[in-house]
Amino acid sequence: MEGLGAYSTIAVALGVAIFCLAAGVYISWLFRPMNPTPVKLEPYECGEPTVGTARVQFRGMFYLVALLFVIFDVEIIFLFPWAAAFRQLGLFAFIEMLVFVVILLFGLAYAWKKGALKWQ
Repeated sequence: MEGLGAYSTIAVALGVAIFCLAAGVYISWLFRPMNPTPVKLEPYECGEPTVGTARVQFRGMFYLVALLFVIFDVEIIFLFPWAAAFRQLGLFAFIEMLVFVVILLFGLAYAWKKGALKWQ
C-alpha cells in the first residue's frame, strides 16, 4: 500500500491537468469570434500566397531522420528515470542500461554507414 499513495498523487495531478486543458479549450471555443470569410478560410503559409497544390512529395530522407529522432527521443525517456534512481539500482541496472545504449549506438552507426544522416 505504500506505493499506492504516490500513484494517487500522480493520478490527481493528471486529472487536474486534463481538466485544465479541457476547460481552456472549451472557454476558447466559447469566446472565439465566429465570422469566417473566404480569405480567412484559405490555407496560410508564412504570409506567402499559395501556389499550386498542397500535395508535395518529400524525399524519404526526411522520414528517416524523423524516425531516428524518435528512436533517440525514446532512449532519453528511458535514461531519465534510470539516472534519477542510479544509486539505488546497483551494478545489474548499470550493465543493463549500458547494453541498451550500446544497441542503440550500433543502430546509429549502421544508419551513419548507410548514409542515412547525409543531406544530399
